[in-house]
Amino acid sequence: MRSRQASLSFILITVFLDVLGIGLMLPVLPSLVGSLTTSHDNQAMWFGALTVTYGIMQFLCSPLLGALSDRYGRRPVLLLSMAGLGFSYIVTSLTHSLVLLLLSRVVSGGTGASFSVANAYVADVTPAEHRGKAFGALGAAFGVGFIFGPMVGGLLGAIDLRLPFMVAACLSFLNVLYGWLVLPESLPPERRAPLTLKRVNPFSALGHLGELKGVSALVLVFVFSGFAQFILQNTWVLYTEFRFGWTPWQNGVALFVVGMTSAVVQGVLMGRLLKRFGEVKIIMFGLCSSMTAYVLYGLITDGLWLYPVIVANFLSFAVTPALQTLISRAAAANEQGVVQGSLNAINSIMLVIAPLVGASILAAVGHLHPGDWRMGSTFFLSACLQLVALVVTVRHFRKLG
Repeated sequence: MRSRQASLSFILITVFLDVLGIGLMLPVLPSLVGSLTTSHDNQAMWFGALTVTYGIMQFLCSPLLGALSDRYGRRPVLLLSMAGLGFSYIVTSLTHSLVLLLLSRVVSGGTGASFSVANAYVADVTPAEHRGKAFGALGAAFGVGFIFGPMVGGLLGAIDLRLPFMVAACLSFLNVLYGWLVLPESLPPERRAPLTLKRVNPFSALGHLGELKGVSALVLVFVFSGFAQFILQNTWVLYTEFRFGWTPWQNGVALFVVGMTSAVVQGVLMGRLLKRFGEVKIIMFGLCSSMTAYVLYGLITDGLWLYPVIVANFLSFAVTPALQTLISRAAAANEQGVVQGSLNAINSIMLVIAPLVGASILAAVGHLHPGDWRMGSTFFLSACLQLVALVVTVRHFRKLG
């Protein structure tokens, strides 16, 4: 097992199974929270609290897991993380207490931070000039997981709201078994880095990103773009439920379309897009596309029109892999874990802030008539954030000439 050559295909299967489990719960978690609360306002605020808790743990643990993987290897960190995630799903499926549900999100947030380790694995096995395509393939594995996860989760949720969480737990433990038997280590001992407090501290890790030569502005773009995306992700299900009366099944179908579009762009088209346009133009075009899409999401009053906008916004799915590629190239080989952990920590901060902002806005407008334009306020804010990201991108590359 230890002599098996590490390659991209191994980690893609691991990520696919992990994301499939997460996707199963996406369309039903808000409804599960709703079954334990008494009003839309309480449902929105409790769901926001669960997401904030998840984000805080991701922020604290992403650099930690990345640094641990730089010291002890990617494989053991991934195995322990997947086992913890499975345990949290079991607790979620059994509890009728909002407090225990909150505690389960503490565990899932900490162990779910392993995606930074998966990104570091990709950096380990891919030459710098091919990382854009490789990160795209990793994004495609995410997308394929989200193709099947939310749709199946919606179907299972129609039978029982707790059933998707039991299935997600089974997938997590299946992933542990796969990792134990099949997944090889990607980081040889001679390339490992010592474990220090600075590398583990999330604030120090973020500061290290700013020290990477020539990419500090791109990190800022990553922040604004991610903030906009997480506002959308964390309010989508509640928004469509409030405005269009969508069920978990309908949201599962919509997330299926999102996953399919993401998988096609990142898994099939990413290499061609990079060859034709390069990372810089992809980032600019993608930000323009997503900014327009967010405005349309907020203005649409018939839920069916969301689908063509999702598909037309396909370039937005290429932005993150392109940014990751440029930032990864500025880091040394023994720093990939902490750098990817730091990027994941940024996303984790967004997971803390975005639900607070998004849930508060939804709670404020949730009583309005579904046709009121103010119901789309969360998406209008996301469009403004993408505009800021676009301005920073243009100024950054103009300075570089």
